[in-house]
Formats: sequence, C-alpha cells, structure tokens
Amino acid sequence: MEKAEHYYYSLLNKEQQQAYHMILEGLLALKDSFPVLRLSQKEISDIYFFVRLDYPEIFWSVTFKYRYYTDSTFVELTPKYLFHKDKVREHQKAMDARIKKLCAQIQKMDEKEKEIFIHDFICLNVRYDKLKKEYSHEIIGSLGNGVAVCEGMAKAVKVLCDHLGIWCIVALSEANPEKGIRYRHAWNVIRIDGQYYHLDATFDNTISKSGILRHDYVNLSDKQIFRDHEPVIWTIPACTDSDHFYYKDNKISWTTLDEVRKRVKQAVKKGKNLLFHWRGGYLTKEVFQELLTIFEEESTAKNKYASCSVNWPQSVISVIFSEKKQETDFRIEQVNESEMEEA
Repeated sequence: MEKAEHYYYSLLNKEQQQAYHMILEGLLALKDSFPVLRLSQKEISDIYFFVRLDYPEIFWSVTFKYRYYTDSTFVELTPKYLFHKDKVREHQKAMDARIKKLCAQIQKMDEKEKEIFIHDFICLNVRYDKLKKEYSHEIIGSLGNGVAVCEGMAKAVKVLCDHLGIWCIVALSEANPEKGIRYRHAWNVIRIDGQYYHLDATFDNTISKSGILRHDYVNLSDKQIFRDHEPVIWTIPACTDSDHFYYKDNKISWTTLDEVRKRVKQAVKKGKNLLFHWRGGYLTKEVFQELLTIFEEESTAKNKYASCSVNWPQSVISVIFSEKKQETDFRIEQVNESEMEEA
C-alpha cells in the first residue's frame, strides 16, 4: 500500500516523477532557482502543487516563475518565497517545535482518538481567514498564526497525521460558480482502522458556534461527503464505509421521533443544549416539521424557548434552549468557501 506522504507522487508517470523530485529538492534546499525537466506548463504547475500537498511542511513557497530556451530539455524554475531564507529557517524551527509539542500530548492515544484531537484542535484554535493571505494556505497559517483557509487547515491536519504515522492526504475539489461556489475546496482523506474516510475540519470549524463543537464532517463516506462537496480534481481512495461517522460512533445518531423526544426532554430538564444526527430516513421538510414540534412542545413544558440550526445535507441538528425567545426558530446552515468569506 502506498505511503500517504508520497500519494500524489504515485499518481505521476516517470517523467513527471523526475520533475517532482527536482522541485522537491530545490524547495527543500531553498534554492533561488533550479532546473526542472521541461514539461507542459500545466504539468509543472500541477506537480509543484503536488509536492506541497505531499509535503505540507514546505510552507515557504506558493507560486513560481520559469523560463527556458526553445531547444532545452529543462526549464529554469524560480520559486517565490514568502519569507527571506533566514526567516524561513526560523519559522521551520518554530513549526517543528509546535508539531512535536502537539503530538507529544497524544502519542499514546489510538488512531481515532488522535484524529479527533487534531480535528478539535483546528476547530478550537484556528480562525477562517476571510482575507485569504498567502500564508493562510500553509501550515504556518494554522499552526503559527491561528488563521487559515481550507488548504491551510487541511495541510495542518496532514502534517500532524504524518508526524503520528496516520495515513492522510489532502483532497481538492474544483469551484462551481453555478452553485455559488467560487473557490476550490480542500479537506482530508484519512485512514482509520484500515478504512478510508473523509475529514473536513474547515466545514466543522465554520459551523462550530455558540460553544458547540461540531463533528458533522468526521469520517464520512463518499456518499455522505459529496452531498455538499464538489467532485475531486485528482483521484483519491474510495471511502465506502458509511457506518463509522462521528455521530453514529458516539451514539448521537437517532432513528425515531420517540428517541428524539426522549433526548429533548432530558436536555431541557438538565438545562443543556442538544446536537444530534437524524438517521430515520431522509430528512424531509415534513420530518423536520415534526422535529420542530417536538422541540417546541418539550421546551414550552419547561417554560423555555427552542431555536435550532440544521445542516441539511448531513442531517445534523443543533438545538439551543433558552429563557428568551430568539429572532428565528430555526436556520439552515450553508457551508462553502464563498459563505465563509462573506460571513
């Protein structure tokens, strides 16, 4: 089975792999320019990106220029560095120390516990960067500055998983302007207990509000993730297991209205909010209306008001019980890069 740190390398032919090695060596050595096998502009651009997906610890270069002579078999590639070289080395030491310190806390956990720790760390400590600064696409955004876009968060997940020996790659989907999705989106595919799953810390980061940490996008199958994610640009392993997503594993995925009512009663009585996944068939408008009725009846019985938000594609519902009536009884959560920018 291929190593995750070389995943995108494994998708390339021999010539492309040769160019990959030349780019990797040049970036690691912080060279001002270096020769790379002459391929098409798209191939070189993709390979440059693949190197940085496979090695997210290379956080100091995002773009490049190149030139060549007509009869040359090589191009001269000149990377653009985000920092001066001495600053890069300083940041490298800081990143290495940060990664080691985080991983030392969870070294003795099992794979799934490590995955949840990493996911929760991103959700609790990283803020989505609406300005989309260049470093926010890299681990230095997530692990150094506490701000990142989806690519920076996904790379941070991968670099931590790599350090802990957990198979993990960054997945990337194309934009879809017709749906209002103006940007590519990045998340992770991770292997836990021998099974491949989708893990999107960015989406969970964005919908974790009012002190409620969300796990709507932890260990999803292809069928589940692509309800609200665009198709990937490059091949990724098939994620076929739909039975070990977070809410089901943690027994907060319910299949009957009676079970929901029972849990709502308990939550209102204890003065707690409620977060659960609906697994009793499709979450239709009719079913959701029945759920709203339950929330209202049980909260009213205790002189409280219920307001809820729903992640419709993933059938996850968050309910807050309060002493005062809220402006709206419910809202539908929509998560994509464009929504994050405008939020």
